[in-house]
Amino acid sequence: MRKTSVGKLNRLLRDFFEYPVGRLGVAVSGGGDSVALLCLLSDWSACGGPEIEAVTVDHGLRPDSAREARFVAMLCTQLNIPHTTLIWDGPDASGNLQDQARRARYQMMADWAEGRGIVDIALGHTTDDVAEGFLMRLARGSGLDGLSAMSDSVEFFKPVRFVRPLLGASRDELRAYLKGRGQVWTDDPSNLDDRFERARIRKALDVLNDLGITPGKISRTSERLRDAREDLTSYVSDFAREAVQFDAGDLVLAIDRDGAGPGGRLVTKSAETFRRILRAGVMWISGSEYAPRSDSLDQLIAAEHARTSATVGGCRAVFHRGTMRLTREWKAVAETRCEAGETWDGRWLLTGPEDGGLEIAALGEAGLERCSNRKATGRPAASLIAGPAVWRHGEVIAAPLAGLSNGWSAKLIRNEESYFSLL
Repeated sequence: MRKTSVGKLNRLLRDFFEYPVGRLGVAVSGGGDSVALLCLLSDWSACGGPEIEAVTVDHGLRPDSAREARFVAMLCTQLNIPHTTLIWDGPDASGNLQDQARRARYQMMADWAEGRGIVDIALGHTTDDVAEGFLMRLARGSGLDGLSAMSDSVEFFKPVRFVRPLLGASRDELRAYLKGRGQVWTDDPSNLDDRFERARIRKALDVLNDLGITPGKISRTSERLRDAREDLTSYVSDFAREAVQFDAGDLVLAIDRDGAGPGGRLVTKSAETFRRILRAGVMWISGSEYAPRSDSLDQLIAAEHARTSATVGGCRAVFHRGTMRLTREWKAVAETRCEAGETWDGRWLLTGPEDGGLEIAALGEAGLERCSNRKATGRPAASLIAGPAVWRHGEVIAAPLAGLSNGWSAKLIRNEESYFSLL
């Protein structure tokens, strides 16, 4: 196999030559994009670039996955590149299969890299992937975040970073490069199967290309949207630090002048700002790794206009004295139990007098009736009943957030800065 010129490497890898020389992981599935990335990085390594180690995840979802992993292993042997195949045990009984496979793939690669002392793993995403993702999200009615281009790098699982050096290269360019060096690759048959959305999107791109709407132009538009998103994110983060108040694990947002308070700012002044503050709030309170869908946030915004209660993603919005309080939904934690001294609902730690037979559970309406000082807290019942309480054999012993301490205190594990990081 002939080597690639430094000029060709520079054009296909864009600014990736700025990567510090060391060791670099590369994810290789056997498809044309990842095989091209492997060969390009191999040539770069031979020209004085970093040492390369390859990894393949055999997800077992297709009959040919094991054969494809063996193909990559043979290619790495030819290129004198260390290679590891990771085997996924398979999905659990619930959830989206493709999403589980994707998350497992990244987690396994991150664990592999950390064990090997590798900080960065290169992925073979291209201009075409950006364009396809744009159209798929456009079909779902996504907003600025969904239509923004994928980043050059991302940390799914710290401290490992996933980098994308081929975002400036097209799929056709990479296949031409492979053909020029006599290198074969494997094709995933699902890429041509109309049962899959991405296959249909690729065919739609062929039609759009005839109209001058090329993957490159879509990608550039997506990159401009990403720049706009970054500016908006910075503004919202600064705004939220003035507008968002925290109380006992809830978000309290001023929605009219009566609720603004000293120095408070109205969150409803900008619809998009309000939407982003709510989205981060739902994730922060519920602990979900996934942002709520746009139509779910629309329900919260509609509830704000009507001043009615609404529930989204395990959270509930209630309105009182010019504020919108986003709190935990009681139904989401009604069955959540843990022993005293353990973290409840992923965010509360209750400490107090040690005694046997104690458990932590939601206060609920029955428990709230036992809290004679609940009104002094100034918190609505919807918030209090979804908060943690100490129980013994069906009797509430303490509920610090509802004014019944009995020597117990409640500490919020998920701090305020973790909310701002979600913005």
